[in-house]
Amino acid sequence: METSKFTSVDVGRAALKIAVTASREEENEIKQALANKAIKATAVDFGGEFVNSIVKIIERAVVAAQRQEIVPENHIGAGAVAGAASAALEQVKMKAIGFNVGGKIGIARYGEHLCVAIYMSVGVLNLNELCVGLAHRSIKEI
Repeated sequence: METSKFTSVDVGRAALKIAVTASREEENEIKQALANKAIKATAVDFGGEFVNSIVKIIERAVVAAQRQEIVPENHIGAGAVAGAASAALEQVKMKAIGFNVGGKIGIARYGEHLCVAIYMSVGVLNLNELCVGLAHRSIKEI
């Protein structure tokens, strides 16, 4: 069996890099740069009241990963993305509960490594806090 060129740490860095992009143009540049390294990546925006948005955030992550062919359109691919997104959200929930949130989900995959990064602002009006969640799952190579 061939050893991976990139580790889970590298894939996590890629997911976070695409999650913190400020524009679609920058997102596309990062996506192309990662694709040149054989890392598949995508990002999707979200926003709303945190507790009411949890399911929507996870659903957006799954749909984006499947549409971009980062994971297969089956329960294994959906479960891996949903699990990683849920774990990333768990890392930020204590800051976010009861507040409005807005941000971006970054998803990256290389071989068996799948990472989901959540980058978001939390707050009321312009009094925002920032937080990041990042999680990894292993999934059979496509």
